[in-house]
Amino acid sequence: MSSSRHVPVMLQRCLDLLAPALQRPGAVVVDCTLGLGGHSEALLTQFPEARLVALDRDKEALRLSGERLAPYGERATLVHAVYDELPDVLARLGIARVQGILFDLGVSSMQLDEADRGFAYAQDAPLDMRMDQTTGISAAEVLNTYPPGELVRILRAYGEEKQAKRIVAAVVRERAKEPFSNSARLVELIRDALPQAAKRTGGNPAKRTFQALRIEVNGELSVLERAIPGAVGALAVGGRIAVLSYHSLEDRLVKQVFAAGAANTAPPGLPVVPEQYQPRLKLLTRGAELPTEEEIAENRRAAPARLRGAERIRESIE
Repeated sequence: MSSSRHVPVMLQRCLDLLAPALQRPGAVVVDCTLGLGGHSEALLTQFPEARLVALDRDKEALRLSGERLAPYGERATLVHAVYDELPDVLARLGIARVQGILFDLGVSSMQLDEADRGFAYAQDAPLDMRMDQTTGISAAEVLNTYPPGELVRILRAYGEEKQAKRIVAAVVRERAKEPFSNSARLVELIRDALPQAAKRTGGNPAKRTFQALRIEVNGELSVLERAIPGAVGALAVGGRIAVLSYHSLEDRLVKQVFAAGAANTAPPGLPVVPEQYQPRLKLLTRGAELPTEEEIAENRRAAPARLRGAERIRESIE
């Protein structure tokens, strides 16, 4: 997949949010979700004094982005890591605090476009869905080995799938005959299992199940629960963070961490609020910002995006 076809989501708005923190010489910006390097390349171009640290758990993404970012030489440091490992990565690099952090959550364009990864329900492929193919269990293993109750929980919690019980009953029946290995069989099973009314709304009926499996396989929400507080903790005062989410579960987690950081935690009734109770964050977005209609027309993958930003305004006093 050529990087020229890859359109980074809400790119200019992300750059604008981070810009005030990245203008000064020696600023360090972290792209926690490197992918094909679109956001990273723009950060290096727009902020010529900044140094980039970029993380990805997908070795193929690191290889392709490494080629793309090679012209920037020493300014770009690419690391094979999951984004909740950010504090450890910075410690290894000897970086105490950073000025900017960007998360572009969810599945990268490269992973969706490479048929053999099994992320896309539109084409038949092995049911893998691991972002890092060197570790962990595949989506097929989840489908074939998890108890029915656990599968129902995953589909409901991570896919917000109302028909989870019907789908799981069909999966359990079919896996007893032959284990699942490819996506087309699962898509067909879901189509057959759903009532007519459920098939008429919300795009491909397999979409929610595939999302749920992907989140489970990659531990996305548990990783994110650790990653966002870890990232906020890595920001210098005046540093900024921007997070692009693609479904309500991710966005809710980001919202909660930002809201907690922006809250005054003093007991009620104090005439003066001591420093340790003052907010650590200032919110930069009113709620979650959405992509424009023009952007969605140009890049359909931007449609579900939700962007939130915050600035670190004081140190934590523990």
